[in-house]
Amino acid sequence: MDQKENRENLISPNLSLSSFEMGRDDVNVVCTYGKISIWFGRQVPDIVIGQILLGISNIDHSAVHELEIVCDFEEITDYEGHGYILVSYAKSKDGYRTTFNVPFSSKKALFHLAGFITEALKDKDTILDCYWTGDGSDIMRLYEELSSIEGWKLKSINYKDDAKEKNSGPIIFD
Repeated sequence: MDQKENRENLISPNLSLSSFEMGRDDVNVVCTYGKISIWFGRQVPDIVIGQILLGISNIDHSAVHELEIVCDFEEITDYEGHGYILVSYAKSKDGYRTTFNVPFSSKKALFHLAGFITEALKDKDTILDCYWTGDGSDIMRLYEELSSIEGWKLKSINYKDDAKEKNSGPIIFD
């Protein structure tokens, strides 16, 4: 069995996928149906942040990240100018509590989001949740897309509880 055929058969068609985990030491991506959760470690290079965001965009243009920010009223239009979509806002004691959708269909919005992540990493590790309509084949396509990142590997595949009854727990890759 060649390597490409092996990758295509990583997800069992007979079991219900719970999560698919991939990444490297400084970044971890966990995919499920409906959500991609990304942990960025403080040492992750900017280029890798960009590759991950663009990789998700290439697989699912409809993916979004929901971002909550407290800002001045005037800054709302700045965020919209960067391609963010205002979902809601409300006056608070510190300014305006806003919720934006960052669409993965907008390279401009992704570029700004990458800068936002880079700034956050100066203080601490960061988790970014993205919502998508991906299924098992999209997860495999994303894995293939991100496999070009240096040091990228499959970490584990987990199946739903019904699989555990068959003594089939998580599959860990090293």
